[in-house]
Amino acid sequence: MTFTRRVSSCFSQFLGSANRSFNSYKLPGDPSSSPSLTYGIHIFHCPDEVGIVAKLSECIASRGGNILGADVFVPQNKNVFYSRSEFVFDTVRWPRKQMDEDFLKLSNMFSAIRSVVRVPALDPKFKMAVLASKQDHCLVDLLYGWQEGRLPVDITCVISNHHRGPNNNVMHFLERNGIPYHYLHTTEENKREREILELVLNTDFLVLARYMQVLSGQFLRTYGKDVINIHHGLLPSFKGGNPCKQAFDAGVKLIGATSHFVTEELDSGPIIEQMVERVSHRDNLQSFVQKSENLEKQCLAKALRWYCELRVLPYEENRTVVF
Repeated sequence: MTFTRRVSSCFSQFLGSANRSFNSYKLPGDPSSSPSLTYGIHIFHCPDEVGIVAKLSECIASRGGNILGADVFVPQNKNVFYSRSEFVFDTVRWPRKQMDEDFLKLSNMFSAIRSVVRVPALDPKFKMAVLASKQDHCLVDLLYGWQEGRLPVDITCVISNHHRGPNNNVMHFLERNGIPYHYLHTTEENKREREILELVLNTDFLVLARYMQVLSGQFLRTYGKDVINIHHGLLPSFKGGNPCKQAFDAGVKLIGATSHFVTEELDSGPIIEQMVERVSHRDNLQSFVQKSENLEKQCLAKALRWYCELRVLPYEENRTVVF
């Protein structure tokens, strides 16, 4: 059992739900000609005690900021506090450097495990590298979402163990947008992990867009940052080659997809998002596969968007809090 505190009235600056992403915001009904306010996000993870919410609110309000919305989660009998706040502020009254200092004071006051503030309009975008194999559906959807501005990252490169010819649509897209493509042939004896590490050295996180190679524990420890994976929801019942056909032949009625953090234990890392869809006797193998691939694309896109919006926090050993 868990307790979830929905914070509203206790935040005097609450302006309503903010489920959309934006970089600037004008106060409703503000007749003045003052410039737009800037949007920020803060996440906080610390031991639970009385007064954390009040201090968070005071920190933002004391600099003229206004809270748009906040979520707080306190698990029962765990003595741990999680929060995510969205707020707007005037960069003149609250300079970015001062904001870091103010939240650092809060972090020290409550012995925070994690305290992160992000201002999308001012901070550099996350740097992300993509690893993919032969299947293109997740890679293409990710690239299209990036092009449309739905994925607020800089893609540093695409790495693949599958060769794509110069006339491939993916290659045309990457070339037009100046995104390097690195083909690294892999074998059972050599997964080319040293070369991959050199290519992703300056990234903030990695995405496995149906990358069909298992990253070693040594790779994960050396990289030391988050790696996000997507896989179909047919595991563990249907392993090995062509799992969709196995599931189709078995007559399953529910398929899905899971996006999770990568750990040394295969496909068992903390889950970020899961999606499901019904299939029926009316589906043939082609429509069955199409539904499965669509779920994978949607699930990965949602997980990446939530990750970039600081909605995903680690919880216990192998779980997540997703605000």
